[in-house]
Amino acid sequence: MRIILDAMGSDHHPEPELHAAVEAARRFGEEIILVGKEEVLRPRLAELNPEGAPVRIVHAPEVLEMTDKPARSARAKARNSMAVGMELLKAGEGDAFVTAGNTGGAMANALFRLGRIRGVKRPALATRFPTRKGYCVVLDVGANAECKPEYLLQFAVMGSVYAEQLLEIASPLVGLLSNGEEAGKGNDLVKATYPLLEASGLNFIGNVEGKELFGGEVDVVVTDGFTGNVLLKGAEAVTKLLVDVLKEGLMSSPRTKLGALLAKPAFDTLKGMLDPSEIGAAPLLGIDGLVFVGHGRSDARAVLSAIKAARNAVEGNLLTHLRTAIEERLSLIRKEA
Repeated sequence: MRIILDAMGSDHHPEPELHAAVEAARRFGEEIILVGKEEVLRPRLAELNPEGAPVRIVHAPEVLEMTDKPARSARAKARNSMAVGMELLKAGEGDAFVTAGNTGGAMANALFRLGRIRGVKRPALATRFPTRKGYCVVLDVGANAECKPEYLLQFAVMGSVYAEQLLEIASPLVGLLSNGEEAGKGNDLVKATYPLLEASGLNFIGNVEGKELFGGEVDVVVTDGFTGNVLLKGAEAVTKLLVDVLKEGLMSSPRTKLGALLAKPAFDTLKGMLDPSEIGAAPLLGIDGLVFVGHGRSDARAVLSAIKAARNAVEGNLLTHLRTAIEERLSLIRKEA
Protein backbone atom coordinates (compact mmCIF):
# COMPACT_ATOMS: atom_id res chain seq x y z
CA MET A 1 0.00 0.00 0.00
CA ARG A 2 1.27 3.47 -0.90
CA ILE A 3 -0.26 6.58 0.62
CA ILE A 4 0.33 9.92 -1.13
CA LEU A 5 0.63 12.83 1.30
CA ASP A 6 0.37 16.51 0.42
CA ALA A 7 3.41 17.91 2.21
CA MET A 8 2.31 21.53 1.75
CA GLY A 9 -1.25 21.32 3.08
CA SER A 10 -1.37 22.14 6.79
CA ASP A 11 -1.11 25.60 8.32
CA HIS A 12 2.37 24.73 9.59
CA HIS A 13 3.57 22.69 6.61
CA PRO A 14 5.74 20.82 6.06
CA GLU A 15 6.72 19.88 9.64
CA PRO A 16 3.54 17.94 10.61
CA GLU A 17 3.52 16.12 7.28
CA LEU A 18 7.23 15.22 7.46
CA HIS A 19 6.99 13.86 11.01
CA ALA A 20 3.82 11.91 10.19
CA ALA A 21 5.26 10.49 6.97
CA VAL A 22 8.38 9.20 8.69
CA GLU A 23 6.40 7.72 11.58
CA ALA A 24 3.91 6.05 9.22
CA ALA A 25 6.71 4.61 7.06
CA ARG A 26 8.44 3.23 10.15
CA ARG A 27 5.23 1.85 11.66
CA PHE A 28 3.75 0.21 8.56
CA GLY A 29 6.91 -0.51 6.58
CA GLU A 30 5.26 0.80 3.42
CA GLU A 31 6.10 3.70 1.16
CA ILE A 32 4.75 7.17 1.90
CA ILE A 33 4.95 9.54 -1.07
CA LEU A 34 5.48 13.16 0.01
CA VAL A 35 4.42 15.74 -2.59
CA GLY A 36 5.75 19.28 -2.32
CA LYS A 37 8.72 21.55 -2.84
CA GLU A 38 11.70 19.22 -3.01
CA GLU A 39 14.22 21.87 -2.00
CA VAL A 40 12.30 22.37 1.24
CA LEU A 41 11.48 18.75 1.98
CA ARG A 42 14.67 16.85 1.17
CA PRO A 43 17.12 18.36 3.72
CA ARG A 44 14.56 18.19 6.54
CA LEU A 45 13.59 14.61 5.65
CA ALA A 46 17.26 13.61 5.84
CA GLU A 47 17.38 14.97 9.40
CA LEU A 48 14.19 13.21 10.51
CA ASN A 49 14.78 9.93 8.70
CA PRO A 50 18.45 8.92 9.09
CA GLU A 51 17.59 5.21 9.02
CA GLY A 52 15.92 5.55 5.62
CA ALA A 53 12.34 4.53 6.25
CA PRO A 54 10.47 4.29 2.90
CA VAL A 55 9.52 7.94 2.26
CA ARG A 56 9.75 9.23 -1.30
CA ILE A 57 9.56 12.86 -2.40
CA VAL A 58 7.79 13.94 -5.59
CA HIS A 59 8.42 17.56 -6.52
CA ALA A 60 5.51 20.01 -6.84
CA PRO A 61 6.66 23.61 -7.33
CA GLU A 62 3.41 25.35 -6.36
CA VAL A 63 1.29 25.54 -3.20
CA LEU A 64 -2.42 26.20 -2.76
CA GLU A 65 -2.86 28.67 0.07
CA MET A 66 -5.92 28.77 2.33
CA THR A 67 -6.76 32.19 0.88
CA ASP A 68 -6.68 31.01 -2.75
CA LYS A 69 -9.91 30.80 -4.73
CA PRO A 70 -10.31 27.03 -5.20
CA ALA A 71 -11.37 26.60 -8.83
CA ARG A 72 -9.28 29.48 -10.18
CA SER A 73 -6.15 28.43 -8.32
CA ALA A 74 -6.53 24.78 -9.26
CA ARG A 75 -6.19 25.91 -12.87
CA ALA A 76 -3.71 28.77 -12.42
CA LYS A 77 -1.43 26.70 -10.18
CA ALA A 78 -1.57 23.54 -12.27
CA ARG A 79 1.53 22.07 -10.57
CA ASN A 80 0.35 22.61 -7.01
CA SER A 81 1.00 19.81 -4.51
CA MET A 82 -2.64 18.64 -4.50
CA ALA A 83 -2.77 18.43 -8.29
CA VAL A 84 0.51 16.52 -8.54
CA GLY A 85 -0.53 14.14 -5.77
CA MET A 86 -3.89 13.39 -7.36
CA GLU A 87 -2.26 12.83 -10.74
CA LEU A 88 -0.05 10.22 -9.07
CA LEU A 89 -3.18 8.64 -7.62
CA LYS A 90 -4.92 8.58 -10.99
CA ALA A 91 -1.83 7.03 -12.60
CA GLY A 92 -1.94 4.20 -10.06
CA GLU A 93 1.28 5.20 -8.31
CA GLY A 94 -0.52 5.38 -4.97
CA ASP A 95 -3.66 3.98 -3.34
CA ALA A 96 -5.01 7.06 -1.54
CA PHE A 97 -4.28 10.78 -1.28
CA VAL A 98 -4.22 12.75 1.99
CA THR A 99 -4.13 16.53 2.45
CA ALA A 100 -4.62 18.98 5.30
CA GLY A 101 -5.01 21.82 2.84
CA ASN A 102 -7.80 24.03 1.54
CA THR A 103 -11.02 21.96 1.37
CA GLY A 104 -12.28 23.87 -1.65
CA GLY A 105 -8.93 23.38 -3.34
CA ALA A 106 -9.04 19.65 -2.64
CA MET A 107 -12.55 19.48 -4.10
CA ALA A 108 -11.60 21.47 -7.22
CA ASN A 109 -8.41 19.52 -7.88
CA ALA A 110 -10.16 16.21 -7.30
CA LEU A 111 -12.90 17.09 -9.78
CA PHE A 112 -10.36 18.26 -12.40
CA ARG A 113 -7.88 15.40 -11.97
CA LEU A 114 -9.92 12.41 -10.83
CA GLY A 115 -13.53 13.15 -11.73
CA ARG A 116 -16.65 11.80 -10.07
CA ILE A 117 -17.88 8.26 -9.63
CA ARG A 118 -20.39 7.56 -12.37
CA GLY A 119 -23.83 8.80 -11.36
CA VAL A 120 -22.64 11.16 -8.62
CA LYS A 121 -23.69 14.79 -9.05
CA ARG A 122 -21.72 16.28 -6.14
CA PRO A 123 -19.03 14.71 -3.93
CA ALA A 124 -19.45 15.17 -0.18
CA LEU A 125 -17.04 15.42 2.71
CA ALA A 126 -17.95 12.83 5.34
CA THR A 127 -16.70 12.56 8.90
CA ARG A 128 -17.37 10.44 11.97
CA PHE A 129 -18.96 12.10 14.98
CA PRO A 130 -18.53 10.37 18.37
CA THR A 131 -21.87 9.35 19.90
CA ARG A 132 -23.14 7.65 23.02
CA LYS A 133 -23.12 4.34 21.16
CA GLY A 134 -20.12 4.64 18.86
CA TYR A 135 -19.90 6.82 15.76
CA CYS A 136 -22.24 8.52 13.31
CA VAL A 137 -21.29 9.44 9.74
CA VAL A 138 -22.22 13.06 8.94
CA LEU A 139 -22.09 14.50 5.42
CA ASP A 140 -21.63 16.99 3.88
CA VAL A 141 -19.38 18.86 6.34
CA GLY A 142 -17.88 21.44 4.01
CA ALA A 143 -17.60 20.55 0.34
CA ASN A 144 -20.93 22.02 -0.87
CA ALA A 145 -22.31 25.14 0.79
CA GLU A 146 -25.29 25.15 -1.59
CA CYS A 147 -27.18 21.92 -2.20
CA LYS A 148 -30.22 20.55 -4.00
CA PRO A 149 -32.48 17.78 -2.64
CA GLU A 150 -31.07 15.24 -5.09
CA TYR A 151 -27.57 15.95 -3.77
CA LEU A 152 -28.65 15.10 -0.22
CA LEU A 153 -30.24 11.90 -1.50
CA GLN A 154 -26.91 10.88 -3.01
CA PHE A 155 -25.09 11.88 0.18
CA ALA A 156 -27.36 9.46 2.05
CA VAL A 157 -26.45 6.64 -0.35
CA MET A 158 -22.72 7.32 -0.06
CA GLY A 159 -22.89 7.76 3.72
CA SER A 160 -24.71 4.45 4.06
CA VAL A 161 -22.05 2.64 2.03
CA TYR A 162 -19.30 4.27 4.12
CA ALA A 163 -21.01 3.22 7.38
CA GLU A 164 -21.48 -0.32 6.11
CA GLN A 165 -17.92 -0.78 4.88
CA LEU A 166 -15.79 1.19 7.36
CA LEU A 167 -17.92 1.09 10.52
CA GLU A 168 -19.37 -2.37 9.76
CA ILE A 169 -22.95 -1.26 10.41
CA ALA A 170 -25.53 -3.41 8.66
CA SER A 171 -28.48 -1.45 7.23
CA PRO A 172 -27.43 1.88 8.80
CA LEU A 173 -30.13 4.21 10.08
CA VAL A 174 -30.25 7.42 8.02
CA GLY A 175 -31.47 10.77 9.36
CA LEU A 176 -31.98 14.20 7.83
CA LEU A 177 -30.60 17.03 9.98
CA SER A 178 -33.33 19.51 10.84
CA ASN A 179 -34.59 21.86 13.54
CA GLY A 180 -37.35 19.45 14.51
CA GLU A 181 -38.19 15.76 14.28
CA GLU A 182 -41.56 16.20 12.58
CA ALA A 183 -41.74 15.62 8.81
CA GLY A 184 -42.90 19.17 8.12
CA LYS A 185 -40.04 20.86 9.99
CA GLY A 186 -36.98 22.43 8.37
CA ASN A 187 -36.13 24.85 5.59
CA ASP A 188 -37.13 24.40 1.96
CA LEU A 189 -34.17 22.12 1.27
CA VAL A 190 -35.02 19.80 4.17
CA LYS A 191 -38.72 19.70 3.27
CA ALA A 192 -37.99 18.86 -0.36
CA THR A 193 -35.40 16.21 0.56
CA TYR A 194 -37.59 14.36 3.06
CA PRO A 195 -39.86 12.59 0.50
CA LEU A 196 -36.86 11.62 -1.63
CA LEU A 197 -35.23 9.86 1.31
CA GLU A 198 -38.52 8.36 2.36
CA ALA A 199 -38.89 6.71 -1.05
CA SER A 200 -35.22 5.81 -1.46
CA GLY A 201 -35.21 2.30 -0.03
CA LEU A 202 -32.59 3.38 2.51
CA ASN A 203 -33.22 2.79 6.21
CA PHE A 204 -34.52 6.36 6.63
CA ILE A 205 -35.86 7.27 10.08
CA GLY A 206 -36.86 10.88 9.35
CA ASN A 207 -35.66 14.22 10.61
CA VAL A 208 -33.13 14.24 13.44
CA GLU A 209 -31.78 16.90 15.78
CA GLY A 210 -28.49 17.06 17.64
CA LYS A 211 -29.78 14.93 20.50
CA GLU A 212 -30.44 11.96 18.21
CA LEU A 213 -27.07 12.38 16.52
CA PHE A 214 -24.98 12.51 19.68
CA GLY A 215 -27.26 10.08 21.47
CA GLY A 216 -26.37 7.39 18.95
CA GLU A 217 -29.91 6.98 17.61
CA VAL A 218 -28.81 7.31 13.98
CA ASP A 219 -25.85 6.01 11.96
CA VAL A 220 -25.80 8.44 9.01
CA VAL A 221 -26.89 12.10 9.05
CA VAL A 222 -27.16 14.13 5.84
CA THR A 223 -27.14 17.89 5.48
CA ASP A 224 -25.76 20.63 3.23
CA GLY A 225 -22.07 21.52 3.52
CA PHE A 226 -22.69 24.91 5.14
CA THR A 227 -24.82 23.52 7.97
CA GLY A 228 -22.58 20.48 8.36
CA ASN A 229 -19.46 22.60 8.66
CA VAL A 230 -21.07 24.82 11.28
CA LEU A 231 -22.12 21.67 13.18
CA LEU A 232 -18.61 20.21 12.97
CA LYS A 233 -16.78 23.32 14.10
CA GLY A 234 -19.33 24.02 16.83
CA ALA A 235 -18.97 20.48 18.18
CA GLU A 236 -15.17 20.78 18.16
CA ALA A 237 -15.33 24.11 20.00
CA VAL A 238 -17.69 22.73 22.66
CA THR A 239 -15.45 19.69 23.07
CA LYS A 240 -12.41 21.88 23.68
CA LEU A 241 -14.37 24.02 26.12
CA LEU A 242 -15.47 20.96 28.13
CA VAL A 243 -11.97 19.49 28.26
CA ASP A 244 -10.40 22.84 29.27
CA VAL A 245 -12.99 23.54 31.98
CA LEU A 246 -12.69 20.03 33.41
CA LYS A 247 -8.89 20.27 33.42
CA GLU A 248 -8.92 23.64 35.17
CA GLY A 249 -11.42 22.41 37.75
CA LEU A 250 -9.57 19.19 38.47
CA MET A 251 -6.24 20.98 38.90
CA SER A 252 -7.64 23.69 41.20
CA SER A 253 -6.87 22.07 44.59
CA PRO A 254 -5.04 19.09 46.14
CA ARG A 255 -8.36 17.31 46.73
CA THR A 256 -9.53 17.64 43.14
CA LYS A 257 -6.07 16.65 41.87
CA LEU A 258 -6.39 13.39 43.80
CA GLY A 259 -9.82 12.84 42.28
CA ALA A 260 -8.40 13.58 38.84
CA LEU A 261 -5.69 10.97 39.34
CA LEU A 262 -8.27 8.33 40.27
CA ALA A 263 -10.52 9.27 37.36
CA LYS A 264 -7.70 9.55 34.81
CA PRO A 265 -8.57 6.38 32.83
CA ALA A 266 -12.14 7.60 32.33
CA PHE A 267 -10.98 11.08 31.32
CA ASP A 268 -8.43 9.62 28.89
CA THR A 269 -11.21 7.62 27.24
CA LEU A 270 -13.40 10.72 27.00
CA LYS A 271 -10.57 12.86 25.63
CA GLY A 272 -9.69 10.25 23.03
CA MET A 273 -13.30 9.98 21.88
CA LEU A 274 -13.70 13.74 21.53
CA ASP A 275 -10.27 14.55 20.09
CA PRO A 276 -10.58 15.45 16.37
CA SER A 277 -6.93 14.46 15.92
CA GLU A 278 -8.00 10.85 16.42
CA ILE A 279 -10.18 11.02 13.29
CA GLY A 280 -7.45 12.77 11.29
CA ALA A 281 -9.23 13.36 7.99
CA ALA A 282 -12.56 13.01 6.23
CA PRO A 283 -13.05 11.17 2.92
CA LEU A 284 -14.32 13.10 -0.08
CA LEU A 285 -16.98 10.59 -1.09
CA GLY A 286 -18.11 10.54 -4.70
CA ILE A 287 -14.68 11.30 -6.18
CA ASP A 288 -13.32 8.50 -8.37
CA GLY A 289 -10.33 7.98 -6.10
CA LEU A 290 -9.67 7.85 -2.37
CA VAL A 291 -9.12 11.44 -1.23
CA PHE A 292 -8.95 12.41 2.44
CA VAL A 293 -9.05 15.99 3.73
CA GLY A 294 -7.88 17.00 7.21
CA HIS A 295 -7.88 20.19 9.27
CA GLY A 296 -5.55 22.98 8.27
CA ARG A 297 -4.36 23.15 11.86
CA SER A 298 -3.45 19.44 11.91
CA ASP A 299 -0.36 18.49 13.90
CA ALA A 300 1.78 15.43 13.23
CA ARG A 301 -0.55 13.17 15.25
CA ALA A 302 -3.58 14.33 13.26
CA VAL A 303 -1.78 13.77 9.95
CA LEU A 304 -0.74 10.29 11.11
CA SER A 305 -4.39 9.57 11.99
CA ALA A 306 -5.35 10.78 8.50
CA ILE A 307 -2.89 8.32 6.97
CA LYS A 308 -4.40 5.55 9.10
CA ALA A 309 -7.91 6.52 7.93
CA ALA A 310 -6.75 6.35 4.32
CA ARG A 311 -5.14 2.95 4.93
CA ASN A 312 -8.36 1.62 6.44
CA ALA A 313 -10.30 2.77 3.38
CA VAL A 314 -7.83 1.04 1.06
CA GLU A 315 -7.93 -2.15 3.13
CA GLY A 316 -11.73 -2.03 3.18
CA ASN A 317 -11.82 -1.61 -0.62
CA LEU A 318 -14.06 1.41 -0.06
CA LEU A 319 -13.79 2.86 -3.56
CA THR A 320 -14.93 -0.34 -5.27
CA HIS A 321 -17.83 -0.73 -2.85
CA LEU A 322 -18.84 2.89 -3.42
CA ARG A 323 -18.78 2.51 -7.19
CA THR A 324 -20.88 -0.65 -7.10
CA ALA A 325 -23.36 0.47 -4.46
CA ILE A 326 -23.89 3.92 -5.93
CA GLU A 327 -24.63 2.49 -9.37
CA GLU A 328 -26.98 -0.16 -7.98
CA ARG A 329 -28.82 2.03 -5.49
CA LEU A 330 -29.16 5.07 -7.71
CA SER A 331 -30.44 2.86 -10.50
CA LEU A 332 -33.00 1.37 -8.12
CA ILE A 333 -34.02 4.82 -6.88
CA ARG A 334 -34.52 6.05 -10.46
CA LYS A 335 -36.70 3.03 -11.27
CA GLU A 336 -38.87 3.50 -8.20
CA ALA A 337 -39.21 7.22 -8.97
